[in-house]
Amino acid sequence: MTYIVPALILGGCGVLAGVLLTAAAKFFHVETDERIEKIGGVLPQANCGACGFAGCADYADAIVNKGAASNLCRPGGSECSAKISEILGTSASEVVPMTAVVKCNGDCNATSTQFEFGGVQSCKAVKRFYGGNGLCKHGCIGLGDCAAVCDRDAIKIVNGVAKVIPTLCGACGQCASACPNNLIVVKPIANRTEVLCSSSADGKTTKASCKNGCIGCRICERKCPNGAIKVEDFHASIDYDKCTNCGECVKACPVKAIHVCEG
Repeated sequence: MTYIVPALILGGCGVLAGVLLTAAAKFFHVETDERIEKIGGVLPQANCGACGFAGCADYADAIVNKGAASNLCRPGGSECSAKISEILGTSASEVVPMTAVVKCNGDCNATSTQFEFGGVQSCKAVKRFYGGNGLCKHGCIGLGDCAAVCDRDAIKIVNGVAKVIPTLCGACGQCASACPNNLIVVKPIANRTEVLCSSSADGKTTKASCKNGCIGCRICERKCPNGAIKVEDFHASIDYDKCTNCGECVKACPVKAIHVCEG
């Protein structure tokens, strides 16, 4: 008898808890649109945030419940957008092909390091010491933080500088977030002409630290037939609404800081 009463009480509590949990589950149950799960299955699950949402699950929910566009997934591309539109029963939207570009051409032949860094071999770690170990404080440190976060193996360190392989790049932007010098931009592949330098130092300083750096001489600005290049703060930048990829600026640049990128 000593054990029966406590056992009955414990059993009764268990039954009551089960009833309450069942009632709560039914009361708080929220119907989930099955399209969210289907769209989630179509998305690449990169969870890169390039779409503007926290991850693929959040984006799938936003498409169904908030009217988000179906063509915001860069890694998934137009094929993914078409599948999402098929699930929604809407017209497919194209995804503009994008790629990451490293805005630096300061390889080992153009610049050098100031000191050997013996700590953790990462760009962010080196950046904490005197702004980096390179002569150019604006350039690629070259220890591959960007390559480490790329799950497509689309970035390689070539001769001390990170290079992107556009055919492999998913334009997720994770490499751009990883770069402590903010050298990486994600841009449409169609915009092939790029100034591969991020220095805003004056021409004399830039030239002393990197032979391939933009010196702000304005020759490209004068040679461009479309007025697509402007030099501000000793640095050339391209207006892609005007650029026709004619290549005149590439030929005119005396330090070869402007390139027609792969794409």
